[in-house]
Amino acid sequence: MQILTFTVAGQPYAIPSRTVLEVLPLVPVRPIPLLPPYVPGVFTYRGHLVPLVDLARRFEMPPSEPGGRPRLSTRVIVVTFTPPRVSSADQPEAPHACPVRLGVVADNVVSVQTASADESLPTVSGGQSPFLGGLLRLGGSTVQMVVVEHLLPHELLTGLVAAAGVTGP
Repeated sequence: MQILTFTVAGQPYAIPSRTVLEVLPLVPVRPIPLLPPYVPGVFTYRGHLVPLVDLARRFEMPPSEPGGRPRLSTRVIVVTFTPPRVSSADQPEAPHACPVRLGVVADNVVSVQTASADESLPTVSGGQSPFLGGLLRLGGSTVQMVVVEHLLPHELLTGLVAAAGVTGP
């Protein structure tokens, strides 16, 4: 599998490259009141409003920006995915979920690499953080996979998608 590796608070992470649309420099963000601190707002990407997730805040890590200012290496990784289907007694499962776009802020993007299944270790988040996937051994380092479709709670993602008309590529 091809993965995009990047760092957050100095630690290595990765996402499957098939989910990546584009890597951008840090973009201006339109704040939305009452969102969690890890969602600083939305930005415009190719004519669409896209929610932005600050990974350092989402992972409850200290910000890596000196004095609160982003670095020149800070990047927005624009990803696309089909949200996981959730059904409940009062809200039936949708027959087909539309792909959505999401921007994720990383300290810097390192590289695209190939990882094999035999390099993978199971997740260690204990179910508390569904957005953290398994660990990969790449060379001499260990990289944590990020499950982009679980970065936002379902209710928040659904609300942002409906409010902004955020759809896939």
